[in-house]
Amino acid sequence: MMDDNRAIMLEMDSVYLSYHSGKKTFDDGTHHVLHDVSLRLYEGESLGVIGRNGVGKTTMLRLMAGILAPTGGAVDLTPGKSASLLTLGLGFKQDLSGRDNALLSAMLQGSTRKQAEAFLDEIHEFSDLGDSFFLPVKTYSSGMRARLAFTTALMTHVDILLIDEILSVGDAHFRGKALSAMKNRITGDQTVVFVSHILEQVKQLCDRVLWLDRGRIVALGGAQEVIESYTTAVNKEREVAQ
Repeated sequence: MMDDNRAIMLEMDSVYLSYHSGKKTFDDGTHHVLHDVSLRLYEGESLGVIGRNGVGKTTMLRLMAGILAPTGGAVDLTPGKSASLLTLGLGFKQDLSGRDNALLSAMLQGSTRKQAEAFLDEIHEFSDLGDSFFLPVKTYSSGMRARLAFTTALMTHVDILLIDEILSVGDAHFRGKALSAMKNRITGDQTVVFVSHILEQVKQLCDRVLWLDRGRIVALGGAQEVIESYTTAVNKEREVAQ
């Protein structure tokens, strides 16, 4: 059960996001990505976000990270707190090595250079990149970039981890190790927003779950309850389609 006395880390207040496609249509070409999304993210909680492809999950994470600005409403990150969006290759400088990208990312997330350098051996070991850690990121596969991004954010202690499908990438060994590391962090004070289609992962990692559909919140509550409702709805749609 969520303790509302916990500190608020981030709040979305009646957030809308829309854009104009430029095409002449009966509705003036406006595409609505998010509609009236409101929520509070509390310190130390893990919030799962589920829904079909294209319903606004990644957009919501980008708004939380400050990469996008809402068309309407407000996204307020508590002053002094940092949020890092983990998605494939986002923000990496392709000509720099994995090591240099890890160093730069740690410093952008608030570490001093000395602190960032102290994290490098641990990042190298956990990421399973071997000698590739010292090669340019442009030579990496998507799974290697995912491992580097996840490990750097995990080891450098960002206040809010915004995870977009990244735990579903890479080999089974790393996925298991990453999931275990996330569980250990979540039992501490790590705040997480976790987007995934792997509902079992969401169930294992998250206190609360938000179900998005067509940019609107369908449900926001306990993980077991919301996932069961979502699964039932998906199964009914499949039956109707058959």
